[in-house]
Amino acid sequence: MRLSFIAIIVTVLFSSLNNAVIAQTENIVVVTLDGMRWQEVFGGADSILLRNKNYTKDSAGTSKKFWNADLNERRKKLFPFLWNVIGSNGQLHGNRNYESKVDNANPYKFSYPGYNEIFTGYPDTAVNSNDKILNKNTNVLEFLNQQKEYAGKVAAFSTWDVFPYILNKWRSGIYVNSDVDTLKFKGENLKLINDMQFLTAKPLDVRLDIITYLAAREYMKTYQPKVLYIAFDETDDFAHDGQYDQYLKSANAEDAMIADLWNYIQSNPQYSNKTTLIVTCDHGRGDIKKDDWKHHGQKIAEAGQIWIAAMGPDTRPMGEIKTPEQLYQKQLAATFARFLGYNFTANHPVAEPINLLLPIHKIFKTEKNNADQTSGF
Repeated sequence: MRLSFIAIIVTVLFSSLNNAVIAQTENIVVVTLDGMRWQEVFGGADSILLRNKNYTKDSAGTSKKFWNADLNERRKKLFPFLWNVIGSNGQLHGNRNYESKVDNANPYKFSYPGYNEIFTGYPDTAVNSNDKILNKNTNVLEFLNQQKEYAGKVAAFSTWDVFPYILNKWRSGIYVNSDVDTLKFKGENLKLINDMQFLTAKPLDVRLDIITYLAAREYMKTYQPKVLYIAFDETDDFAHDGQYDQYLKSANAEDAMIADLWNYIQSNPQYSNKTTLIVTCDHGRGDIKKDDWKHHGQKIAEAGQIWIAAMGPDTRPMGEIKTPEQLYQKQLAATFARFLGYNFTANHPVAEPINLLLPIHKIFKTEKNNADQTSGF
């Protein structure tokens, strides 16, 4: 009887291993659109804001570019890559019209606390300003850079100059290129981009998102990082300035940059069919009072409402999620690590990953610097 019981257990274990999925993701690309509202991501341009001359100077021209009476077509006009590509091959979470909810877990609903939450998995209430303060919390990019397979293969490019502090590049050891950091790399393209960022006008007092993107893309082509983070900023800046037309144009341009990057990824053997892309934001903005679309923070309840889009070889192509769910920004850090086969641990609590984005039965590495030790979940 005892032998029969052992035989059953062995059979179950072998069956589980046979059904387990060896993840295909070897690279992660994360992109954030600062302060990009879920309302536009899932609903396209807002007709009220389009008609408001205080926010949209060229209402006719902007409407021609971004408006369509059909919601599905309207959001595709604004975010063609998100809806035509990720919408068909990945997942989009956060359409609250279907009770698909994604929220900040931090109470502050602005940038530094949001980015800390994304990358540390810990909505630390002590992180409560946008000041250039070195982040004491361990971030997942730092964790991955400590793994043998990813050491020296992690990089971040940002428009906002606070990111070196958010990611604590001095402690973490990851490469962070921010605002007008000099691009001291080989290659004529990087030299040209370096000249452009110093010689071009800066209407928002930081370098343009296109400079951040081109620097990241050329770095990717030259150095082949396995983990890349790109942080765009213009959507938040134009929103604070009350320029709804420019906010839409920047969002549309950032979508095009992501599309361009994905085309490169799919053309390169190191990345093609081995890369997971995650796109999200740090916080939302107001909407109940239309004038609050410019603002976010603790006093605006909707400012904690965010969204997540993901696509890659291990993510089931479920498209727009139209069933009730509650996800949190703090779950992203562990999700990034789990895609690459690691269980992210830190010197602080870390939230559980978003399992819906991951394979149902995935084999992953349980110990740092030990690629041979695996278990299923």
